[in-house]
Amino acid sequence: MGEETGMKWVLRLVGLMVVLVGVIIGLVLFLPAERVAKIAAEQLRAATGRDVSITGDVALSFWPVIGVRAEGLEVGNADWSEQGPMLQAANTAIGVNAMALLRGDIEITNIEAQSPTLRLEQRADGRASWQFTDATGTAQIETETTPERPARSISIARVKITDARLIYDAEGSDLVSYEGVDLTLDWPERLGPAQISAALRPNGTPVQVDAVIDGFAGFITGETQAITAAVETDAGSVTFEGRGNTAGAVAGDLAVKTATTGAFLQTLGLAAVDLPENLGRSIDLRTSLTLTPDRKLALRDLVVGLEANQITGAADIGLNGVPQVNAQLDLGNFDMSTDSAPTGAGGSAGGAATTGWPKDPIDASGLAALNGEVALTAQSIDLGQFALGPTRALLRNDASRMVFELRDVAAYGGTVTGEFVINNRAGLSVGGRLAAQAIQMQPVLIDAAGLDRLTGQGDARMSFLGSGASVDAIMRSLSGDGSVQIGRGTIQGFDLDRLMRSGDTTGGTTVFDSLGGTWTIAKGVLSNNDLELQLSNYRATGKGVVGLGTQTVDYTATPIALRANSGQGVSIPVRFSGPWSDISIRPDLEAAFEAEIDAKAEELENKVKEELGERLGVSATEGQSTEDAVKDKVKDKLLRKLFD
Repeated sequence: MGEETGMKWVLRLVGLMVVLVGVIIGLVLFLPAERVAKIAAEQLRAATGRDVSITGDVALSFWPVIGVRAEGLEVGNADWSEQGPMLQAANTAIGVNAMALLRGDIEITNIEAQSPTLRLEQRADGRASWQFTDATGTAQIETETTPERPARSISIARVKITDARLIYDAEGSDLVSYEGVDLTLDWPERLGPAQISAALRPNGTPVQVDAVIDGFAGFITGETQAITAAVETDAGSVTFEGRGNTAGAVAGDLAVKTATTGAFLQTLGLAAVDLPENLGRSIDLRTSLTLTPDRKLALRDLVVGLEANQITGAADIGLNGVPQVNAQLDLGNFDMSTDSAPTGAGGSAGGAATTGWPKDPIDASGLAALNGEVALTAQSIDLGQFALGPTRALLRNDASRMVFELRDVAAYGGTVTGEFVINNRAGLSVGGRLAAQAIQMQPVLIDAAGLDRLTGQGDARMSFLGSGASVDAIMRSLSGDGSVQIGRGTIQGFDLDRLMRSGDTTGGTTVFDSLGGTWTIAKGVLSNNDLELQLSNYRATGKGVVGLGTQTVDYTATPIALRANSGQGVSIPVRFSGPWSDISIRPDLEAAFEAEIDAKAEELENKVKEELGERLGVSATEGQSTEDAVKDKVKDKLLRKLFD
C-alpha cells in the first residue's frame, strides 16, 4: 500500500511539472512581443536616463533566450555628445523570467546584443558618457497599472554583448577602437555587486578583462564603490584594487607586470617598442593611484622594477591631451649599459679597430609623448660609455625639446655641471654647455674616445651643437668651442727627454707640469693652435685638428729643450696622426730642419744687413731696421746727385 501511495505522488509531481511546462510554453506563445520590447526600452530608459528606441521588427524568441528578439535597438548618448548613440545594435534578444510569468509579471532578466557598436566618450572637464542621470538597480516601473492590477516589477540581471565594436574617445587624446569585443555584465541582486567580463583580441592575441563593482545600483548613479579589476594577457597583466565612481574618480593600489613590455603593448593594440635590457624590457610596477574626474593622475609610493634597476618616487600626471608630468624619482644605482660595446669608441689600450659612429637612424619621436619636469637623483649611473657617481639632475621636456640639466654630478673624480639638449621639433639636433672641475682626464678620454695616453687632473668647459638623423651625421656636423687646463700629469707612449736627446720615439712616458689650450669645432672637426705644455726642462706648443666625425687626428706638438744650444733652445716637432684606433707618433724632422734653416737664414740675413750698413756709414735709428736705414741712405745720396 505504501509503495502504491508513493508512486501516486511521484506521478502527480510529474504531471504537475508537465502542466507547469505547458503553462509556461503557452504563456510564451501568447506573450505580447511588442509589449515586452516596450517594457525593456522603458526599463533601460529608467536605468540610464537616455532615450531608448527599437526601430525594427519584434518577434518571439526561444534561443538563446526565452523572450523576444528586436531589431534596431539604440541607446542614446549624453546630451553633449556629437558622435551618435552610445549603443547601436542591429539584433537584440530580450529575455524574460518564465516563472515570473506565472505571477503575471514580466521580468526582463537579460539582454543580448550581437555585433553592436558601443561608444564611450569623456571630456577634459570630467564629463563621461557612461554617467547616467537616473538608475535604481531593479527598476520599479508602473506598467499598465489599474486598480485591479498592481504595478509589475521588472529587473535586468544580465547583459551580454558579443562581437562588438568598442570606441573610446577621450578629448585631447587619440581615438581608441577595438573590434570583436565580447562583454558580459552579471548583476543578479539589486543591492549586490556586479561582475563585468570582457574578452578582446586587438592584434589576434587574447586579452581578458574582469572587474567586480560592489553596490552596482549606487555605482551607476554616481556613488563611490569598491572596485577590483584585472587585465590579463600572455605578455603581462594589470591589477587594481580600490574605490571609484562613474564620474572618473578612482583611488587604490595599481600593479603592472610585463614579461615583455613591447609584446604587452602590442597585445593591447598599442605601438610596440623595443626597450633595452634593464630599461623597461620587462616591468614590475606598484603604486598607490588617485585619479580625479578631470583626469589628473597622482602616483604615490611608486616602485618600478626594471630587471636589475629599481626606480622609486612620486608623480603627478595630467592626462588631458599630451600628458603633463611632474615627478620626483630616485634611480638608486642605475644601469643603462647594454650588452654590446659602443661602436663609437675609438681604439683602446689594446688597439681594437674602430668601426666609426653608428649610422642607424635615430627615432626621437618619443620626445612628443609627454611634457613636464622630472627631478632625478641617483647614487650612480652607468651610461655604458660613461660612468657617473652621485647625481642630481632636472629633466624638462616641452613640445619635443628635452633639456637635461646637470645640477650636481660627480664623475671621474670631479664634478660636472651644465645642460644637454635634444631637440626634435624640426629635425633632430643635440647641443649643450658643460663645465667640469677636477676631472681625471685619462678615464674620461678612454670612455669618450678610447684614448688612454693622457693622465692628469684638470678643468674643462665646452659648448657644442650638432644635427642629423644618426650619430654619425651628428658627429660630422658638430660645431662649438671649449678649453681645458690640466695640472701635473703624463703623456704615455713616448719619452720627450729621450726624444730630444736621441730622436727615439719608442715607448716611455712624458711627465709634464701643466697643459692647457682652447679649441673650436666646425663641421665635425676640432681645431686647436694654442696648446702649451710645461715641463721642468722643456716647453711644448701644439696645433692641429681632430676629426670628431671621422675619428682621426693630425696634430703636431713642438717640444723645446730650454737649456740646450747655449740657452737658445732646441725644438723637435712630434706629429700625432692617423685613426683614433691606431695613432702614429713620430718626430717631424723635416719640420725641425726647416725651422732651423729658417732661423739660420734670418740670422745670416740680419748679419749681412748690419755689415752693409757699417760699410756705408749707416746707423739705424730707434725703431728702424738696418735694411730701412740703408735704403734711406741710398735714396739720400741719389737726391743729392740729382740736384748738385
